[in-house]
Amino acid sequence: MAETHSAGAAGAGARDRIARVEVRMVHSHLRSKRAQGVGSVESLVKRVLLRLTTEDGIEGWGEAAPWEVFSGTAEGVAAALDVHLRPLVLGAPAGRIDALMARCERALFAHPEAKAALEMALYDILGKRLGAPVHALLGGAVRMAIPMSFSLANPDTEADVAAAQALIASNGIRIFKVKTGFSTHAEDVRRLTRFRATLPEDIDLRVDYNQGLDPWDAIRTLRDIEAFRPTFIEQPVPRDQRAAMAAITAALDTPVMADESVFSPTEMLEAARLRIADIVSIKLMKSGGIGPARKISAIAEAAGMPCYGGTLFEGGIALTAATHFIAATANVSLGCEFYTPRFAFIEDIAVPKLPVEQGAVMVPEGPGLGIGIDEAALARQTVEVRG
Repeated sequence: MAETHSAGAAGAGARDRIARVEVRMVHSHLRSKRAQGVGSVESLVKRVLLRLTTEDGIEGWGEAAPWEVFSGTAEGVAAALDVHLRPLVLGAPAGRIDALMARCERALFAHPEAKAALEMALYDILGKRLGAPVHALLGGAVRMAIPMSFSLANPDTEADVAAAQALIASNGIRIFKVKTGFSTHAEDVRRLTRFRATLPEDIDLRVDYNQGLDPWDAIRTLRDIEAFRPTFIEQPVPRDQRAAMAAITAALDTPVMADESVFSPTEMLEAARLRIADIVSIKLMKSGGIGPARKISAIAEAAGMPCYGGTLFEGGIALTAATHFIAATANVSLGCEFYTPRFAFIEDIAVPKLPVEQGAVMVPEGPGLGIGIDEAALARQTVEVRG
């Protein structure tokens, strides 16, 4: 009996092994230009999609969406997955996620987007095998609806005003984050004045500089911005200017959020020790996946710092994975900005699009990530396939 049981277990393990790794470069077009403190995205976003297939035919999908001025390049992510991680993944048991990710971490420095794509594809497979959503694999959901923030980043302010008014009317969105720092301070003030004068008074307005200010003048500049009653001010200065971040946080009445200053659990520990912010933005693309993201949230929670779900122009695959992460992580309590697949891309690849009801992203309940793939859209956007 013992030998029969052992043989059966070995067979199941063999079926769970990864038999194919497919890496795709895709180009996704945007509805309008997006301008931010460190750069602009004119018309399209380069993404990398990962499809893993097990011996018994279960598919798992992952996505990486780097940004050249923020973290890395799509070409670099594709090479990391195809050249460096593929040999570690092929033949590995898909269900042993932490063990495989630890091997990848030792084998490849940095490239968090590639690791995040791999991890979410593994979770997708495991959830499908067990018939459970990813958030159940993480301990279960503490929320099934996540308030959604839309970023106002169009240099055409009147177009942004019209877009915000339409989103309020059609989707019940009540949170807007104004991108600043890509033009002059006077222009930022003009845009914020326009938004406050035009949008309902009870709108939750947030401000994001994307590292756009010089540290020496940031406090004086931000005192003007406080007059617009933002809920928080995000990453006003470059990521390595931690002393300036701490000084700004101490000087302002408005809470400060760290984004680019916190990529990893180690950086989160330093951020808490130096108190460089009041709040932290967590992105799977920065952290390298759900596992490291949960460690960041745990450190932040211990320091009394709530977290927010940020984005890097991801599509529905990556943002669905992030939705499961937020659903199962209590300290990520300030909403998310997962608007890209539905409101910024002309066409996404994941179906159905992340549902938005009454201003909130609804958490999928199907097995794995709970999404499918529009193969026709995938073919239209693909520019290269490896594997």
